[in-house]
Amino acid sequence: MTATATPAVPGAPGAPGAPGTPAGSAAGGRAASRPGAAALLVLGSCTSLQAGAALATRLFPVTGASGATLLRLALAAAVLLGLARPRVRAWRPAQWRAVGLYGLSLAGTNGFFYAALARLPLGTAVTIQFLGPLTLAAVLSRRGRDAGWVLLAAAGVLTLGLAGQHGGGAGRSLDPAGVACALVSAAFWALYIVAGSRASAAVSGRGGLAVAMTVGALALLPFGAQGAWHVTGRPHLLLIALGTAVLASVVPYTLELAAMRRAPRRVFGILLSLEPAVATLAGWVLLGQRTPLAAVPAIAVVILASAGAALTARAPAPA
Repeated sequence: MTATATPAVPGAPGAPGAPGTPAGSAAGGRAASRPGAAALLVLGSCTSLQAGAALATRLFPVTGASGATLLRLALAAAVLLGLARPRVRAWRPAQWRAVGLYGLSLAGTNGFFYAALARLPLGTAVTIQFLGPLTLAAVLSRRGRDAGWVLLAAAGVLTLGLAGQHGGGAGRSLDPAGVACALVSAAFWALYIVAGSRASAAVSGRGGLAVAMTVGALALLPFGAQGAWHVTGRPHLLLIALGTAVLASVVPYTLELAAMRRAPRRVFGILLSLEPAVATLAGWVLLGQRTPLAAVPAIAVVILASAGAALTARAPAPA
């Protein structure tokens, strides 16, 4: 959940290999040519993120979706601010803008996703949400091979979406409000990819992520404060909220920012096609949401496309 307006122009500001970005340094250039490492980082991110999403559903009856999202981002921001201790006084206006947009994209992506998750099975919600980064990856692709992997991943995602109505029977129709929330989250997820790339280039380390989490929590405060307040005086709910923050925010976004520096942006977008498969598995294991047999080959297709994109990724040209 990465891209810039000029992804295919080596040396352009924010492009892979550009001076002044993580990929522009010698170490960054070497990291950017390691798609295998990026694949492992994205897989770890997907697994942690979906485990956190499954845990968050335990908060919904008390806090509502917006309250759970606010708790997740606020607690994650507190953890990251304590670890990173960003020196924000030295930031330039351009850095603040990049991190601020990143924070707003976090708020939109997570807020609407949790609203969808309250109405749809986990695998189905993620499958619909994934249309955002998948579309972005297709738009950014400049090679026929990359387009082929995108099309293969799209076929798997669409098949998984058709087979993913496993929340209450194969013939059950999807909640229209849940589908709408997932689609809005998909748009914010595409924005997150763009904003996350620029923020990781503008601010090194976890400081930018910590401040972005804070911005996202502040943006959600008017919508989730009342629900979040209901966990006060309930230690077990606070522990669930803290676990959700760590599993669904601190761990996956830290891993994703590292992955953004190790693969071209279009490849990173394709790698995220692992998300629907991991979400369907998490829904089955953690939430008891049964997966139809028709979804199994779809998951295999999505994983094949992700692995193929990682194995055939081309290192960015030197600046």
